[in-house]
Amino acid sequence: MPRLVTPQGPTTSRPAKSSLTGSSLGAGHPGDVGDDRADIAGAGSGGHGVVRLRLDLGYDGSQFHGWAAQPGMRTVQGVLSGALGLLLRLPQPPELTVAGRTDAGVHARGQVAHLDLPEQAGPERIVPKRTGSEQTGSEQAWTAAAPAVTARLNRVLPADVRVHAIRVAPDGFDARFSALWRRYSYRICDLGASADPLRRHDTLWHRRPLDLDLMNEAAAACLGEHDFAAFCRRRTGASTVRELLRFDWHRDEVGVVVGTVLADAFCHNMVRALAGAVLAVGDGRQPASWLSAVLAAGVRDPAVTVLPPHPLCLEQVSYPPDAELSARALLTRQVRGSAS
Repeated sequence: MPRLVTPQGPTTSRPAKSSLTGSSLGAGHPGDVGDDRADIAGAGSGGHGVVRLRLDLGYDGSQFHGWAAQPGMRTVQGVLSGALGLLLRLPQPPELTVAGRTDAGVHARGQVAHLDLPEQAGPERIVPKRTGSEQTGSEQAWTAAAPAVTARLNRVLPADVRVHAIRVAPDGFDARFSALWRRYSYRICDLGASADPLRRHDTLWHRRPLDLDLMNEAAAACLGEHDFAAFCRRRTGASTVRELLRFDWHRDEVGVVVGTVLADAFCHNMVRALAGAVLAVGDGRQPASWLSAVLAAGVRDPAVTVLPPHPLCLEQVSYPPDAELSARALLTRQVRGSAS
């Protein structure tokens, strides 16, 4: 059963037309999105209990400078935390921890985030209590009010962000570190005049025809656990070892080439670099064996192009059964502390 957790101490654009931009949304509010015990800055909950909420959401990344809050930039984290802070009347926007920290221009259908709220910041600040049976700010109160809170939040958010569901997180849940895997898609149209101009914001137009058999042959060589340093932007102290669980390409019902990439976690730029390498195989610039050679070399190859972000979408994040959430988070922290 979910329970209240006790806080462990304080935590340290492309602009779009919206009333929810700038400092009012905490776009520059600092915080470690990997901290699963991040408290509300300035909330001062002291010894009171904290309720952890899970948010399932999607967004059109076209007009965002990525997920993570940045000073002076319109980001998904900044817009969402600002809307929550506004509705909950908090002195500071709440900290959000996310499953996949998407880059500028990248979309999401199945993003997952969590936040911790002190008891006094209950749902009755957003919607009236329906009964008098739930304690203010309790898990029971949040469960009862979740549908109404979700609807109210979406009325405040801009049209390019939608929260699909809000629920009380089970014990041990961490949106980032409890995840088993993330699944991304990448769309490429190689059909020339048949390209759909209405999909230009989420599809790469490529002038050369693609051979999917060669692309899948090359992609298969990357499956399993490897050091993907050749396809990642290195970060100090971060491991580039990842386990690639699925990497394949198919044509959808209208002939667009869609890549599916699934892994326990991804390094920065990893998906777009892998897609760029496979694209070079598919259009004949490189042999199918080239991808495995680049992977084995372990260094960035100038022939590997990092493809544009707009055709990339975070489709799904998977978690273990509730009883295994804490153990999964602990394992992930021990193995690689920079999963994204």
